[in-house]
Amino acid sequence: MTPPPFLTSPLLAAPNISHGFFSRTGGVSAGVYASLNAGPGSEDNSDHVKENRRQCAAALGCDAGRLLTNYQIHSSEVVIVDAPWRDAPEKADALATKTRGLALGVLAADCMAWLFSDPEAGVIGAAHAGWRGALAGVLENTVAAMEGLGAERENIRAALGPCLRQPNFEVGLDLVEAFTNKYKASARFFAPGDSPEKRQLDLAGFGAWRLSESGVGKIGDLEVCTLAAPEKYFSYRASRRREETDYGRNLSAIAIK
Repeated sequence: MTPPPFLTSPLLAAPNISHGFFSRTGGVSAGVYASLNAGPGSEDNSDHVKENRRQCAAALGCDAGRLLTNYQIHSSEVVIVDAPWRDAPEKADALATKTRGLALGVLAADCMAWLFSDPEAGVIGAAHAGWRGALAGVLENTVAAMEGLGAERENIRAALGPCLRQPNFEVGLDLVEAFTNKYKASARFFAPGDSPEKRQLDLAGFGAWRLSESGVGKIGDLEVCTLAAPEKYFSYRASRRREETDYGRNLSAIAIK
């Protein structure tokens, strides 16, 4: 079987690291989940989701049982792992490990999916960040968790995959207030919207800024918008526009050998 296609970031290329930002192409799911839906939290056929995840894990060179994703809750919580889940995934939005043979994944359908590595220290991380998690500090906490495992901030590399981008990310003035109340400098990440009551949020820019402020050495961005290409990427906002009852999740994952 042909492995599903995925994008990679040159920042994360290393002999002991494999990674991929997967699209919705290449799996076995059907309907609104066609075809590489990797989200167990969706209402898709669970066997289809398992097969899709198996294909993604194989593409990264690891066993499906060692590809870990959280029960994501839009929080700032990070879980340090050294083995596959014994029971259900933990409720959190980021993972970090130094255990070889594990792959850490993020499930997203417009939210940011950040993958991290310090190849010299042999430490990797993965973070899911919508605006709530990003504002709460999930990215900074991921860096701190990796540092606790032996990574050095200046050696950490972080890459952002496909997500909702500023021209398509319209928000209300209440969100502007929430960001600027915490970080006055974040006002620059909001552009005028289609009406005086709306603004366009550059969440990717905000995330990259928070990582830079945290001392991360190298930061990259694939600059792909999920809503601009709903035929290629699962997008929550696109599914809402089509009045679909559910949606699939894109997987982004990183593995340490």
